[in-house]
Amino acid sequence: MCTVCGCGEGETTIDDHQHHHHEPSHEHSHEHTHDYGKGAAHAHAPGMSQARMVQIEQDILGKNNQYAAANRQYFSEHGIHVLNLVSSPGSGKTSLLSRTIEDMQAEFSVAVIEGDQQTANDAERIRSTGAKAIQINTGKGCHLDGHMVGHAVESLQPEDGSLLFIENVGNLVCPAAFDLGEAHKVAILSVTEGEDKPIKYPDMFHAADLMLLNKIDLLPYLDFDVAQCIAYAQQVNPRIRVLELSAKTGEGMDEWYQWLLSTRQTALIGHPKKRAK
Repeated sequence: MCTVCGCGEGETTIDDHQHHHHEPSHEHSHEHTHDYGKGAAHAHAPGMSQARMVQIEQDILGKNNQYAAANRQYFSEHGIHVLNLVSSPGSGKTSLLSRTIEDMQAEFSVAVIEGDQQTANDAERIRSTGAKAIQINTGKGCHLDGHMVGHAVESLQPEDGSLLFIENVGNLVCPAAFDLGEAHKVAILSVTEGEDKPIKYPDMFHAADLMLLNKIDLLPYLDFDVAQCIAYAQQVNPRIRVLELSAKTGEGMDEWYQWLLSTRQTALIGHPKKRAK
């Protein structure tokens, strides 16, 4: 269950194979409150106390963090650089990823874990580039977690020294709370969404190390304030880096590739399994 919205689990499949979670059983309190997210849990669920919600969040995130730590250890041992791509639906995440793979896979091996509630459409798009991809369908779930990613990696078997992208479920709220064992969260925001997204969904932009402002080829046709958007992002996260680009035209993509290469090189300094094609 998600700690933020309480979405259900138990419907997860990895490439159509049923995948079950085994969460600790719990009893629901029937206490009713009207805090609407202003209490200690920063969320509201009818019939559940703030104390109970805080305890559930601690239990769920604590368990997730154990899976994420195991994933991170595996990635480190195998020299796999992992980026968790997060955004709202329609930001152009899959198009950005497809172009990135086509431009970069000559330099090193790339693999992708795709997350969506239903369909394998995005994994099929990624496979058409020649990269390995595996689809996780979360059913009613609104995010990927460390447990799902661990099982996906077992099936995907990314190469040592490779670059692994995790395309999370389109959602600017819940994926912010879940560590998957990645090196960096990268938030993708398109200029069609409104410049105030960073302050409307601050947790996501606070958790990200990089924001990619996508679809800048559309700016001449929109009333979108780029400077204000960047200011909002840096207001919630002063250390966030921002790159402006268009996955369609290729403008700004070179800076994105430079960031990819530099973070990969930094992560793999001294690693024996660093590999390039």
